[in-house]
Amino acid sequence: MDDIEVCRMTEADIDGAIDTIQQAFAEDPYNHWVFDRSKFSPRRNRHSLTLRCRWGIDHGLFYIARLRSSPSKILGCAMWLPPHPPSQPASWSQYLSLWSLSLSQLLMNMWYGRGGLSTRRYWIWKARQAEAQGELWTSEKGYYFCNIVTILPEWQGKGVGRRLMEVVLEKADREGVSCYLESSRREPNVAIYEKFGFELKREMECKDPEAEGEGSAITLFCMIREPKCVKADAGAKVIDTEGS
Repeated sequence: MDDIEVCRMTEADIDGAIDTIQQAFAEDPYNHWVFDRSKFSPRRNRHSLTLRCRWGIDHGLFYIARLRSSPSKILGCAMWLPPHPPSQPASWSQYLSLWSLSLSQLLMNMWYGRGGLSTRRYWIWKARQAEAQGELWTSEKGYYFCNIVTILPEWQGKGVGRRLMEVVLEKADREGVSCYLESSRREPNVAIYEKFGFELKREMECKDPEAEGEGSAITLFCMIREPKCVKADAGAKVIDTEGS
C-alpha cells in the first residue's frame, strides 16, 4: 500500500471525509441509539459534520488517507483532539472557537431541525462520557482523544486504518502522552485497538430512562493507551500542511 498517503485535512477534503463517515457509521450502534432512523436527515448530518471538520482543521488533528494516484478519493479519516493538561485553563482562542461552533450548530438546528437526533439521549451520553473521563483521565499531560476513525467499507482491512492511527500514536509516543478512545462495538473493535496498545478500562452504559427493552441502552468501551518507545520506522509518509 505504498500508494496511500496520510495528510492533514483541508477544506477540499471535507466532502470526501464525510462520505467515509456516513458510510462507515451507517450501522453503528451509537448512531442507531442516538438517532431516530425514520427521521434521520443525511443533509442535516452532512452540514453538522462539515461544521465539525472546519473546526477540527484549525483546532484539532484531523487527518485523511487517500491514494497518491487518485488524490480526490478519500479512503478514510481520523479526528483526533489534542491533549489539554487539566491544570491549565482553556485559552481564549479555544473558548471562542467552541462558542463559535456552538452558535453555528444552534443556527443549523433552527434551519434543518434535529434530523432525528434525540437530544435526551445525546445529553445522557455526554454526562456518562464526562463521568468516565473524569475518573479515567489522570495524566497531568492530558490525552490525545481519538474521536472518530472511519474507513470506506471496501478499504477496510487493507492497512488504511493503521496508518491513520499511527500518525498520531507515534506523535504521542514522542511526547510521552497517553491516548484515549471510545468504541461503540466490543467486536471486532476492542481487539483491533488492543493491537495498537490500547487497554479496555471501562464499559460505559448509556441508558435512556424513558425507554424500555431492546435499543434503550448502548454500551461504549473506553480504552487508554500509554505511550510506548518511539519506533524507528515511521511508516507512511505524512504531509502535515499545518506544521504540527
